[in-house]
Amino acid sequence: MSDTGLPLGLLIALCALFGLAVGSFLNVVIYRVPRKESIVTPPSACPSCGTPITPRDNIPVLSWVLLRGKCRSCGAAISWVYPAVELLTAGLFAGVAARFGYDWAVPAYLALLAGLLALSWIDVERMLLPRAVVYPTLALVAVLLVLPAAIYHEWHDYWVAWAFAGGWFLVFYAMWFASPRIIGFGDVRLAPVLGLGLGWLGWRYVVLGFFGANVIGALIGIGLILAKKAGPEHRVPYGVFLALGTALAVYAGPELIDAFTRHTGS
Repeated sequence: MSDTGLPLGLLIALCALFGLAVGSFLNVVIYRVPRKESIVTPPSACPSCGTPITPRDNIPVLSWVLLRGKCRSCGAAISWVYPAVELLTAGLFAGVAARFGYDWAVPAYLALLAGLLALSWIDVERMLLPRAVVYPTLALVAVLLVLPAAIYHEWHDYWVAWAFAGGWFLVFYAMWFASPRIIGFGDVRLAPVLGLGLGWLGWRYVVLGFFGANVIGALIGIGLILAKKAGPEHRVPYGVFLALGTALAVYAGPELIDAFTRHTGS
């Protein structure tokens, strides 16, 4: 962590504000990418009447609140998903700032968590992990991790992270090849993203992310079965669990790993 002398609260606030703006963009990604629409054009418009959204009505969260969740032109309801994604992104970004502080790795983990949020939301809605989101997330994280690798002279850690990315791809490919009904190939594509992001932090984080994903998935799956919301034969959005496991490792990894190490004496 770099000692800049600046208060950590300033970084957290700036990242949260940046997260609101990124969250607004993620809403476009979540809506358009599964429909194979451009995320650049046309400008955002009301899904009901098609009226373009003006800048004053496109302020993250605030515009939705002031408009009381309705389109200014036609009065149609605007989904709560939009402010929810914006607030979630702001929270995730603030959490990254609090976790890493003034560290050059922060941009890479902002990109990682933003991509995982968009992918998780799409996976829940569509049971889909689009390549148009997975590959840009992988590329962005890879490029942004060059910053800390170059500045801190930690190229060894960078290439180790890539080794974990390749390892995760092979593991998930083997799982998919053995039983394609358990996981989809989208999870195989996603695996290197998670291996790269967690691999930069160390092998314990890679293990924790994978273990956490499966524990979370098992608990949620059992809960849904008990609540009669799903059966053992139902497919589940495994990408969401992978994202949750990764987030757990990123945000709580040091504490969980330290607790486990002290408990086992290793």
